[in-house]
Amino acid sequence: MVFHMSGNDKVAKGDIIRMDFEGVIATSGEMFDTTSADKAREAGIFDEKFRYAPMPLLVGGGRVFEGLEQAMVGATVGEETEVVVLAEKAAGPRDPKLVETLSVKEFLKQRIEPRPGMEVTIRNKTGVITSVTAGRVRVDFNRRFAGMDLKYKFTILSKVEGDEEKMLAVIEMDYGSNEGFKVVKEDGRVSVTLPDVCKYDQKWLLAKYRIVADLREVYPGVTVAFIEEYAKAEKKVEEMAPEELGSEEDKQ
Repeated sequence: MVFHMSGNDKVAKGDIIRMDFEGVIATSGEMFDTTSADKAREAGIFDEKFRYAPMPLLVGGGRVFEGLEQAMVGATVGEETEVVVLAEKAAGPRDPKLVETLSVKEFLKQRIEPRPGMEVTIRNKTGVITSVTAGRVRVDFNRRFAGMDLKYKFTILSKVEGDEEKMLAVIEMDYGSNEGFKVVKEDGRVSVTLPDVCKYDQKWLLAKYRIVADLREVYPGVTVAFIEEYAKAEKKVEEMAPEELGSEEDKQ
């Protein structure tokens, strides 16, 4: 069930928003995610690699569980909403057939020392090790939170307005940062000039396809172009020919 306070500024599907939230397992109250660094520390889930800040999100883009996304539609900007998302609209039901017992040798071949709680990818499937005993490893290949009801508290802080702000928010949502990006939209075309970091970042190779899909969701039919710029390197003094250096008189 969902609780809304009164207000006029409602969220609709297709909006790009920024939100604060926290998620807990409904039965135990154990927190598993939050945009607050302080709350993450209190819950013992703080990750130094994660950027704790209001999260940009394209409502209806399928980036969060279905039940949570449904609760966002119609939520009032600036007011806290609480929702219990049943397993069917979260990670889905738990399938006992997806819990397998494997030989420890399979892990050692990949130079993996199996430990309970470790996330592993083996046989082209990703799962979590639940136990290690007598040369056997039990792995749960169910999705995280499968079979669990989840409770969320979230506040839509704002709707993102303006083309430039929307495009940068999509990049931040899909890549984790929009620092150094330049965006221009004109005549059915979106041009994204990339910062140098994208030339060497493996994450960008996957992120750019998500960005294209989401930009086309926001602007149907748009053409998306990514631009890499390579500035002309200046010659070093020692590499210049004598005639390029000029006379002492020229330098004065």
